Amino acid sequence: MIGLVLIAIAVVAVAASVRASDHTLPYYAASHVLTPGTALSESDVVVARVRVAGGVYVPANGEHAPWGDVVTRVVGQGELLPADAVARAVDVDVRAVAVRTATPLAEDIGAGSVVDVWLTAQTDDGPLSTSVADSLVVSQVEHEDGAFAVGSAETVYVLVPQAGMGDFLGALATDGEISIVGRAVGAEL
Repeated sequence: MIGLVLIAIAVVAVAASVRASDHTLPYYAASHVLTPGTALSESDVVVARVRVAGGVYVPANGEHAPWGDVVTRVVGQGELLPADAVARAVDVDVRAVAVRTATPLAEDIGAGSVVDVWLTAQTDDGPLSTSVADSLVVSQVEHEDGAFAVGSAETVYVLVPQAGMGDFLGALATDGEISIVGRAVGAEL
């Protein structure tokens, strides 16, 4: 009987020691790729217990839940949610615009990719390609599948700053073919 009591005391002491040495705190991490303009909800994040410097990441301590706040830059899946990557919805000036592509997309273009948008129009001298916008973030890609899909067009939702919206929509309204070109972000060329 005394042996069982000593074992129980030892187990409780070890558990208390482990709990006392745990200096991790709960923070929010992205449950999937978050793109600029995403209004945060509970399904967008998971809670991770980590040991990091305070003030850098959004804590999951219940004081201020970020629900309804908007992501201002790409946050990768599993990445802790940086405090400087979240803003109030009224402070964010990007809008998602659907762009149907005439050329197939590169396989690695998806949510969070940085792309350029090009317009190729027919002129008297032949086709002329011009840049419509540079360094836009993709929020979503829709691939048309099935028997009723026409051609190989894909719809890419890109995030366009409000200040450039008029020029961007004007370029999309002209006759020509739109192409989405991925950028090699962080790669050495």
